[in-house]
Amino acid sequence: MSKFLLVGLGNIGAEYAHTRHNIGFDVLDAFVLKHGGFFKLDRLAEVAEVKWKGKTFICVKPTTFMNLSGKAFKYWMDKEKVELENTLTIVDDLALPINKLRLRAAGSDAGHNGLKDIQLTLGTDAYPKLRFGIGNDFAKGQQIDFVLGKWAKDERKLIDIKIQHCLDVVESFAAIGLSRTMTMANALDIK
Repeated sequence: MSKFLLVGLGNIGAEYAHTRHNIGFDVLDAFVLKHGGFFKLDRLAEVAEVKWKGKTFICVKPTTFMNLSGKAFKYWMDKEKVELENTLTIVDDLALPINKLRLRAAGSDAGHNGLKDIQLTLGTDAYPKLRFGIGNDFAKGQQIDFVLGKWAKDERKLIDIKIQHCLDVVESFAAIGLSRTMTMANALDIK
């Protein structure tokens, strides 16, 4: 049986729920719900274990706040004995348009504090990431308000569709591997 670690990045607390910056949490919530699991509070994270087609997914939403995500990532990867290449971190990305996803085997933190901490903790940027484009439609000096803001009403339908595409990407990653899944995921133009 193959084991995977899914790490959705976000901030804990009701004020951050369903914001652009918490899309990693929202994707994991949808994945766990789809597969009949549930989250429970555990060490450094809310954690759920789900099974699908002979594979086990340890789904982790760190409770350490975004800029300390590496601690939860490393703890659960080690505890569950998951190989680094079988991890997938789901994160928001300002540099990607709202209709795009980007799956990569490695890559910089691009200024994202959660990814920066994971990279620092692991000592490498070579771990799979699913970047969820949130666009950059904000006025100068308004980046924090935009990132920590809720989705606009006219964006919500697209975001819900995109979350479903993320679930397909996660399942494909586990079923056929990162390389083949990247080809599919990175070509998506979600409308």
